[in-house]
Amino acid sequence: MDFLSVRELRASSKNIWHKLTKDGKMVITNNGKPTALLLNLKDEDLEETLLTLRQVKAMRLFNRMRADAQRRGFLTKKEIEKEIRAARSALV
Repeated sequence: MDFLSVRELRASSKNIWHKLTKDGKMVITNNGKPTALLLNLKDEDLEETLLTLRQVKAMRLFNRMRADAQRRGFLTKKEIEKEIRAARSALV
């Protein structure tokens, strides 16, 4: 997977779009840290891709919550509800 800086994206976008069409994905970095992912999509794939990304993000949040709960011990019902609200608001 190719990594490009924000500066490179601005400077040579035509070449980058060509390469994206060929390779399918690229990571954009800002100050050396990954900050965005470019994906080559077809019109008909947009909604399915967005749904998949949301599902993956929710699963990652759930796994983090589960690992944190395992480290801290069992949560009370109030704590569980608070975690659920926080995870839901992060998805929006």
